[in-house]
Amino acid sequence: MYKRVIWRLRSVGMMVAMWFAMVPFAAGSAASQSPAGSAAFQQNKEVSGGERKSESASRGEFHLSRERYQKAVAYSRAGYTLYFASVAWGIVVLWLLLKARLVARWRDFVAGKSENWMVQGLMFVPALSVAVGVAQLPIRLYWHRLSLQYQQSVQGWGSWMWDWTKGEFINIVFGVVGALILFAVIRNAPKTWWLYFWFVSIPLVLFLVLIMPWVVDPMFNKFVALQQTNPQLVTSIEKLTERAGEPIPPARMFLMQASEKTNQINAYVTGIGASKRVVVWDNTIHKMAPDEVLFIIGHEMGHYVLRHVVKGIAFALAGILFSLFVGYHALRWALQFWGPAWGVPGQSDWAALPVLLLIVSVLGFLGEPMGNSFSRGIEHAADVYGLEVIHGIVPNAQETAAHSFQVMGELDLADPNPPRFITFWLYSHPPLADRLKFAHDYDPWGEGKSPKYVK
Repeated sequence: MYKRVIWRLRSVGMMVAMWFAMVPFAAGSAASQSPAGSAAFQQNKEVSGGERKSESASRGEFHLSRERYQKAVAYSRAGYTLYFASVAWGIVVLWLLLKARLVARWRDFVAGKSENWMVQGLMFVPALSVAVGVAQLPIRLYWHRLSLQYQQSVQGWGSWMWDWTKGEFINIVFGVVGALILFAVIRNAPKTWWLYFWFVSIPLVLFLVLIMPWVVDPMFNKFVALQQTNPQLVTSIEKLTERAGEPIPPARMFLMQASEKTNQINAYVTGIGASKRVVVWDNTIHKMAPDEVLFIIGHEMGHYVLRHVVKGIAFALAGILFSLFVGYHALRWALQFWGPAWGVPGQSDWAALPVLLLIVSVLGFLGEPMGNSFSRGIEHAADVYGLEVIHGIVPNAQETAAHSFQVMGELDLADPNPPRFITFWLYSHPPLADRLKFAHDYDPWGEGKSPKYVK
């Protein structure tokens, strides 16, 4: 299901990295298809489920049994609803905090405790982050309940609440650092802070991408070297890298023990520079055939070799620049009209922070289709690369890849027929049925053409 449903703005740190977070280049994967799928339900009572699944994939069609189809539709549509509800509620919460002058009152309270603006920020930002996080908690609780109900999650409530607490703590830490830097720039360059803060955001984003695999990810999941747990798979991967001419050192291949929390399958590329790595979920290895796993790895190799993380960062930084420029002008306009009623005298006042977050949350929502369009493009490129790199190594490569998408759709309850608007607005990957058909039909070798990436 849609992994970022209910993950909205928590703190000013999210403002720094919002466009970056909107683009799933760091976790783009063939297996992480959410929402996914675009095929009509086909009923065939004469064929067993497993045989029907294989036959439909071999024909280039995505198929779900009647029961699985109904579950996938219900689960996916609930995710779409929760996403839009989360965005709307996040905006309403910030607006209510401003309209009720709760933000102004808290600003007055911290100002009474210290005249130092940095000390004020250390008190103001965590409280704002917690308020927004707690306000969004009911939606997130409901989403986890649905994930348990549809057997997508196996994580107990205690473990889930501990992960939520850790996530909020990380938001507070990044939020405080980002806010202090932001307001230092605003105070020193009130008319050009949007440009200077963009320059500052470049190393901030790079630093976040760098440390995520080392510091943040291990706080939520356990990682071990793939060589340690699945040496035969590493050997098979080395054959792929030899064919591609772009080696991925075994030290950069990791297994994530996802089965402790989820039934879904996934793999992704993350990090940059020294932290760059390919991560495979243990569920993927346990629930897919070896050749299908190799296609998944080939897809991730595509992200790795085609430098999608770097391209994604460049795209994100361009989005951040645009957001800051628009945010600067929108903030001045908003404070001119509503500042007195909200108790916000100017942009350098701490009470202006939720106003800026409100603006950025709207910009982030409106920019969602652009970020996802970019993401769908690089995911398709990774699909092409995965098909090309396993060609000649995996028997019936196209059919194997098509069947891997069939397995993903069944296990992850991919939407079999997503509305076009939802695909346009929310899908970070092409619809799964489109990917399955493309994998089945892609054959430049049989057409006498040269492959695009792996010669």
